[in-house]
Amino acid sequence: MKSMQDEPQKERYLATGWMKRFGVIGFLFFLIKGLLWLIIPALAAYLAW
Repeated sequence: MKSMQDEPQKERYLATGWMKRFGVIGFLFFLIKGLLWLIIPALAAYLAW
């Protein structure tokens, strides 16, 4: 038989999983965005020569 304490812990673990997933997605988004901010002007300057 399940106790009432099992449910909040399950929700907490689900929330932690989602937070980790959004953390990874957010990190990758800002990493790619930052690299594009460096690559695009460098490529434009290279092609302008």
